[in-house]
Amino acid sequence: MKTQLIVKTDKEVKIQAQKTAKELGLPLSTLINAYLKQFIATKEAEFRVIPKMTPRLERLIERVRKDVREGKNLSPTFDNAEDAIRYLNS
Repeated sequence: MKTQLIVKTDKEVKIQAQKTAKELGLPLSTLINAYLKQFIATKEAEFRVIPKMTPRLERLIERVRKDVREGKNLSPTFDNAEDAIRYLNS
């Protein structure tokens, strides 16, 4: 027998969750049911967010990688703090 579960959530959370579920080819209710069954079986609640880089951040990281490959914009390594401070002050 099926029943309804009424949950209050932010409108944007619901919209994004429905969109993400659709991208996976599943209705949101299927994902919620699977999560609830896993919660019952394991008695654990796991929350994680896999960060997604923005296009701007991806470009910045690629620029840094290029600089590293070319040996540009890198400070030397130091054996002690005094040498590092001297380098920064020069």
